[in-house]
Amino acid sequence: MPLFERINFVEFKWTYQEQTSSLVRTFLKRQGISKKLLAKIKFQGGKILVNGTEQNVLFSLKPRDIVTVVIPDEEPHETLLADNIPIEIVFEDEHLLVVNKPAGIASIPAQYHPRGTMANRAKAYYVAQGYANQVVHVVTRLDRDTTGLMLFAKHGFAHAKLDQKLQQKQFVKKYQALVSGAVETLQSHGNISLPIGRDLSSLLKRQVIETGQTAETEYWLEKRDQTCALVDVQLHTGRTHQIRVHFSAIGCPLLGDELYDGRLDLGIERQALHCYSLSFPHPFSNEKLHFKLPLAPDMATIAETI
Repeated sequence: MPLFERINFVEFKWTYQEQTSSLVRTFLKRQGISKKLLAKIKFQGGKILVNGTEQNVLFSLKPRDIVTVVIPDEEPHETLLADNIPIEIVFEDEHLLVVNKPAGIASIPAQYHPRGTMANRAKAYYVAQGYANQVVHVVTRLDRDTTGLMLFAKHGFAHAKLDQKLQQKQFVKKYQALVSGAVETLQSHGNISLPIGRDLSSLLKRQVIETGQTAETEYWLEKRDQTCALVDVQLHTGRTHQIRVHFSAIGCPLLGDELYDGRLDLGIERQALHCYSLSFPHPFSNEKLHFKLPLAPDMATIAETI
């Protein structure tokens, strides 16, 4: 693996470690720099240097060459409005921002709802901090009423690297959910493998259907009483509403989840789902990062009575 050294927010340096020559273009692709990012470097003020001398992507690298890439600042998206509402920061460095998302807040804007989302709040935070790069890159999203850990990348290169790790299934997200219904049927550890597709009767709703996409949900029973149960959940696929659909399909819908027939009379008014754990390798140092949060207060109140 090439040695990597971070210089500053927009400049990256590697030592070429291979024994045979390689084009700069090939080498940078292996480091996660896409064609789109290369074009931005070329046409928007960036640079590629080899041993301190500017070169193009067809330059042939030799062992121990020092490759430096200067990535130009990103222009802020004028269409993304800033909402000056505080965010709860769990972790931040020059590449990443991890926050605790409250219930009732969407992750990103929609066409007819241009503000009031976590992305709008992150934009205002970037502006207030005076960051050179103010483009908001959402890496992991949560449904509007799901609480917990949400990850942003603070520049495009970090986003590309994290997307690569997502595709390689190097991320582990875990949830806690409160479910009701046939809770006596829940095993101490189980897997729900049922295909999920659109419910044609609704623009939002999904359903278990034979023609749907493969979906697998793993769960561990933490505790239960006669009314409800607290489960620890890990997704092995990423279908829309997967946890909600799967638990509803086995007769244990999430509390507060009106869309999937969850109980609304136990003191919680949104689907009782919380992303409490997020683990992934850092996009540049490859250090294993692991973040955890306690249950959101509304869920904790119910969980304490079980």
